[in-house]
Amino acid sequence: MATKVHVVFYSMYGHLYTMAEAVASGAREVPSTQVQLFQVPELIPADVLEKHGAAAARAAFAHVPVMKPEQLAEADAIIFGTPTRFGNMAAQMRNFLDQTGQLWAKGGLIGKVGSVFVSTASQHGGQETTITSFHTTLLHHGMIIVGVPYSQQGLLTMNEISGGSPYGASTLAGGDGKRTPSANELTIAKFQGKHVAEIAAKLAAK
Repeated sequence: MATKVHVVFYSMYGHLYTMAEAVASGAREVPSTQVQLFQVPELIPADVLEKHGAAAARAAFAHVPVMKPEQLAEADAIIFGTPTRFGNMAAQMRNFLDQTGQLWAKGGLIGKVGSVFVSTASQHGGQETTITSFHTTLLHHGMIIVGVPYSQQGLLTMNEISGGSPYGASTLAGGDGKRTPSANELTIAKFQGKHVAEIAAKLAAK
């Protein structure tokens, strides 16, 4: 029986979509794993997105289906991706999670694997606080949290600026948003996807 992994993200300028694709590619390396990408609903009006130059970037992942809260229960593992907003998750992701009350009441996510990856504009923009505060919601749902162990040597890189921590993969977009995820950041993201899928497969087999 296949293990189901859902990668659920919000992306405004495409950085998190790129990371989500790397996470998904890692999960797909695990045999008998079905991986699906989803995005959460946008809250910003189309004209505002256009004004801020985000509309064109979002076209690259317009084909990715929008997740419905009840669909979370279909997965064995859920890997969430969100930009950081002042050290916390983006409003779009928070709004989506706030609609999972019925799932919580039924215990629909208890025992499922949960993991988080993020992006920030700056090197110290709240990557770790965003992930660890995100974990609070996952724990309320009874999920089993998985991060990135130091067996992924990319966490130890010192010769370049790079995202990535034991809490999860991350990328730095830069103040103007022009920096794209680095090779090291994508490697960590891919590792996270594979690591989560491996753990989910072991739990599902029991």
